[in-house]
Amino acid sequence: MKWTDTQDIAMALTDKHPEIDPQLVRFTDLHRWVMELDGFDDDPNRSSEKILEAIQAAWIEDADY
Repeated sequence: MKWTDTQDIAMALTDKHPEIDPQLVRFTDLHRWVMELDGFDDDPNRSSEKILEAIQAAWIEDADY
């Protein structure tokens, strides 16, 4: 996965962190959790606030919060 794979990342985060309300996640934690996902292979510096916002929005939708 790459930073632009927001839907895949969101689904993986839902599976890995089912107890987390994605609406309350700080971007610093989100960045770290994405980097820790199995199958994620992208440069940590390619992330941006816009990308993290897109991932968070997709995660919220996927988690049905």
